[in-house]
Amino acid sequence: MTDKPALPRAEPEAVGMSSVRLARIVTALNREIEAGQLPGAVIAIARRGHLVFHEAVGSLGPDRNTPMPLDALFAMASMTKPVTGVAGLMLWEEGRLGLADPIERFLPQLGDRRVAMLTEGVLAGRGPIETVPVERSITIQDLMRHTSGLTYGGRGTTAVHALYPASSNVAGASLDAASFLDGLAAAPLLYQPGTVWDYGLSIDVIGLVVEAISGQTLGAFLEQRLFQPLGMVDTSFQVPRDKVARLARPLPRDPDTGAAQVVPDRTQALRFECGGGGLVSSALDYLRFAQMLLGGGVLGETRILGRKTVEAMRTNRVTPDIENRIAELDPNAEGYGFGLTVAVREKVSTLMGSPGEFYWNGAYGTLWWADPAEDLAVVFMAQVPGEQKRRFRVLINALVYQALAE
Repeated sequence: MTDKPALPRAEPEAVGMSSVRLARIVTALNREIEAGQLPGAVIAIARRGHLVFHEAVGSLGPDRNTPMPLDALFAMASMTKPVTGVAGLMLWEEGRLGLADPIERFLPQLGDRRVAMLTEGVLAGRGPIETVPVERSITIQDLMRHTSGLTYGGRGTTAVHALYPASSNVAGASLDAASFLDGLAAAPLLYQPGTVWDYGLSIDVIGLVVEAISGQTLGAFLEQRLFQPLGMVDTSFQVPRDKVARLARPLPRDPDTGAAQVVPDRTQALRFECGGGGLVSSALDYLRFAQMLLGGGVLGETRILGRKTVEAMRTNRVTPDIENRIAELDPNAEGYGFGLTVAVREKVSTLMGSPGEFYWNGAYGTLWWADPAEDLAVVFMAQVPGEQKRRFRVLINALVYQALAE
């Protein structure tokens, strides 16, 4: 293993941020903790290639027995997706796959698909489901930009949704890879490939493509090709025994609705390493990943991807002929398109930021973004699986941007 690439520290004022204004982040988060909105959190910020802010607040869990450590571990849910995307992009750079390649080139069982007709009965959750032939194959690009027609069962109530696993985490915990693929092959697509942006199991399939091409498990590929080179020492699909004491836990009930809330037990092995939602990481580990992308594929002297590959990743690919449903999934994403496993800011938004900013957050309350125009990368880690997680994106966004001094 090579030496860990540097993410040098700097005083905020040396890179155009205000230390006084950054201190507002801790004040605001402590206020949220005292109000019972979350147990604790860790936030890490890089500006101009330097770590300028890395703070932990609150407690590791709801019992408040353990202060939140800087190296706390968090289930990342869909923040796994851009990591899996980078694995696929590495193989693209090696000429082992192409964005226009049909999925059956790598996973034959996912070829020759049928597409559901969304009749009144199907939309109401009833069968039978009538189908029509697929107009073209699902491509690697379709998978990476969520235009494959593969959906999440938990994101709708139609008879088609009922045939799909509810989420990546449900799939990874309950199915092995072969059963997962068999289930996808048997279910009709919800939409014709390339016609609708619909959030679903596409990136889990990318993970299995990586496995099919590399001959490794997704976790082994990522460890060798991404985590070790970047010094991401605390990122994995299963928390090892000697790190369990650092695993963050949520409040037992949503503070707004009173509904029970849980985060999957990442001390247990998944039945397959789901590229759509299975990773655990720390704030500083993920900041290394975000800074690598912000830096055009390089961290320090360690290059993971080529500059043009990263440019392709963060270019909007939801063209006017594709129905864009991103804001239906995330109301804060109005004005965003989608690249290769990341959302990309195109227009004015209710959030502060710049055109070209890119991100993809996690359902359990973790979030990150990178803003090339401001040379800024931010990672916020908390376990808030309820609806209040959307409020934290707005809060952290404002608190970070108001600290920019130049």
